[in-house]
Amino acid sequence: MGLKQAQVLILLLTAASMAAVGMADKKISATQRWNYGFNYTDWFAKHRNNNTGSGPNRIIVGGSAKWQFGFNYTDWAMKNGPFYLNDTLVFKYDPPVDNSSHPHSVYLFTNFWSFLNCDLTRARQLADPTQGGGEGFEFRLKRWQPYFFACGEKNGLHCNQGLMKFAVMPLFRRWHW
Repeated sequence: MGLKQAQVLILLLTAASMAAVGMADKKISATQRWNYGFNYTDWFAKHRNNNTGSGPNRIIVGGSAKWQFGFNYTDWAMKNGPFYLNDTLVFKYDPPVDNSSHPHSVYLFTNFWSFLNCDLTRARQLADPTQGGGEGFEFRLKRWQPYFFACGEKNGLHCNQGLMKFAVMPLFRRWHW
């Protein structure tokens, strides 16, 4: 049993590393030819102003785009991170008006594989289609663990084809910057 868990951990770390390399910024300026898009040590310097106040932040998922079909939330999370413990994610979306509107919801997956496959069988619904209106649905990142979010409407269609999914691993806040 222990060997199998170690193999799964190695597989997860390998997949995460491959995903990070695949999403690396490949634009190379004349002064950065040595790194070929890897070893991007200035990432935190460029992102620290997004989300490093003295206390918890309230972050609207998707920014001005809110929570909608066809917006790449994985890309949004990479560009707007890092996120910290006790930050609040706010999911704003229009509640359904009639049968022709496309409702949205918020689900939390229990594991990485369900998240990758948009398998909602063990996911927990956090917000139904009516809870995103007004001030939106708020979710606080209370624990130091990975969080896997997605829209669960149309039996995972919004998650799979609508790009309505993202993962967050909150960090501890630094005492001094």
